[in-house]
Amino acid sequence: MHDMGMDGAMDWREAAASALDWWREAGVDVVVADAPRDWTQRDEAQGASNAGPQAADSAAPAEAEAEMPLPATLEGFVDWRFGSGAPEADWGEPVLSPSGNPNAALMVLTDLPEAGDGAAGTLLGGDAGRLFDRMLAAIGEDRESIYLAPLCAARPITGQIPREAEALLARLALHHIALAAPQRLLLLGQAVSRAIVGSDSGAVRGCLQPLNYPGGQSQAVASFQPRFLLNRPAAKADAWKDLQLLIGGQTV
Repeated sequence: MHDMGMDGAMDWREAAASALDWWREAGVDVVVADAPRDWTQRDEAQGASNAGPQAADSAAPAEAEAEMPLPATLEGFVDWRFGSGAPEADWGEPVLSPSGNPNAALMVLTDLPEAGDGAAGTLLGGDAGRLFDRMLAAIGEDRESIYLAPLCAARPITGQIPREAEALLARLALHHIALAAPQRLLLLGQAVSRAIVGSDSGAVRGCLQPLNYPGGQSQAVASFQPRFLLNRPAAKADAWKDLQLLIGGQTV
């Protein structure tokens, strides 16, 4: 009976993810709210004025969290960021820590864990991980020689980073990069590119992006997430150009 219960849970999760993927393909990519809304009412401006103090009160905790002081050392930051106090800790999914060498010259930032990463306890597993390993090998690197970290440390059921969490996660990722201070930075996927350089990867691919932070600078390259490449094999040629740019160090 226990096994049947577990199988049923997994089937439910897969079915839910499949349904969400279908809606995403149909162009529905934003969850508007948890509660129903009367769309016949006048929109945001009047709604905000009608809400009065309540709107301000609900925004205050988010603003306070976004401006909270962050640990000033890499070790202290990682312990906090990927521990029980992580912003994603209450999502009900495993929070995955960075891996590899924190002092590496190359830091790789992925968007979020793959579907099976929580059970495995490590980032970028499965087919996407095997492709990622081949990408690293092509530039003379492996998982021990780089520093791999997630923008979002737990995987939401939607498989996408919640819009309301993006600003905070971006701030935390930029602080993480500044503490690690890598020479080079590989940004995997649209969400990561938006968070770090402020543009989708399609708009900034093909060139090195200097990323300045207090005390240093990293050269960033935006490229495709391996799971995207599995679905769009034709993009692998462009991904290879990105990797060459990363190791060549020349601005296009």
